[in-house]
Amino acid sequence: MSAVPTPPEGAAAHGPRLPADPAALLDVRAVAALLGCSTRHVYRLSDAGHMPAPVRLGALVRWSRASTEAWIAAGCPPCRTTRRG
Repeated sequence: MSAVPTPPEGAAAHGPRLPADPAALLDVRAVAALLGCSTRHVYRLSDAGHMPAPVRLGALVRWSRASTEAWIAAGCPPCRTTRRG
């Protein structure tokens, strides 16, 4: 018997599977799946400071699952605190 529940029929074909660990780091596809948007839009939000900053591991860009879910639960407020101009 497997301890991991099986996804509903056809669910595996609908995007990346999110890790269950809240301390996990998510790639751009997983963040886009959480937000229901494109990967390009995730990069736009991040570059504009409208979402939590990613963790950079060399060339890899990842987002903390816990901070991303907390940001979504808070209503997606802008994260940049400095003013330009």
